[in-house]
Amino acid sequence: MATYDSYKKIDGASIVNGTVPEDALGTDVRHRMCTKWITGDHCRCSAGCCCNWTVPGCTRKAFFELWGAGGNGSGNCSCSRCHHHKGAGGGAYNSKMVSTAPGCTYRVCAGGVYRCLSRECSACNGCFSYVCGFNACNLCAPGGHTGYANTDWTQYCFSCWSCCLQPVNNQGNFGMINHTPHFSGIFNCHCHHQYFHPANAPFMGGNVTTANNVCWTRCGCWIAPPAHGGQSGSASYCGRCCGQGGTGGPGVVKITFT
Repeated sequence: MATYDSYKKIDGASIVNGTVPEDALGTDVRHRMCTKWITGDHCRCSAGCCCNWTVPGCTRKAFFELWGAGGNGSGNCSCSRCHHHKGAGGGAYNSKMVSTAPGCTYRVCAGGVYRCLSRECSACNGCFSYVCGFNACNLCAPGGHTGYANTDWTQYCFSCWSCCLQPVNNQGNFGMINHTPHFSGIFNCHCHHQYFHPANAPFMGGNVTTANNVCWTRCGCWIAPPAHGGQSGSASYCGRCCGQGGTGGPGVVKITFT
């Protein structure tokens, strides 16, 4: 004798594809969103991370969010002068929603940092993060700008503000980059109370502020958060050894799929 539990059950194979729209289904049987994060090791001189991502079953949409790696901090490029500083920039942000299908593959790379610890006035920019695959060809986010220092008596290092960044090669739906700040040094041989900081990346947070009061030489020794600009070397007195800048934080790719 048949029971109620066995009566009028529907086999998914008997439904013609496309005849039942998602809006006709209850929320408990619809596809759910999943998230995957890809980034390099959280360490100095991070090499980033590249991999092939295969779209899992039942997936129809993928939302890619990318952050480039942070720029490296500058070094103390003179042992006998105080400095003006411009903080290293955080990586740029770019994003795109695409239609996809199970089995599609994407080359995903979260950018690394240039593996140099600069003692010069200018360091290295962060590397690009990118995604390449079906409906997302050459989607990328540039790395952050290098930190910079000078020993000029009057010429400051000017900050820059780029609120919205046009997606590279018209790829992406929305992109932006944070303000890259500067510090105007006090020029004598006792340049106390130096305060400056590199920029973080949009929506990522993090803070690597540098504040020196009385310190002969300070290297940019802190590990930067993901996509954050690296610390610069600094000093509060003339006549001491030069300090090196630190590397920025690794790039990040976030994939939200449903």
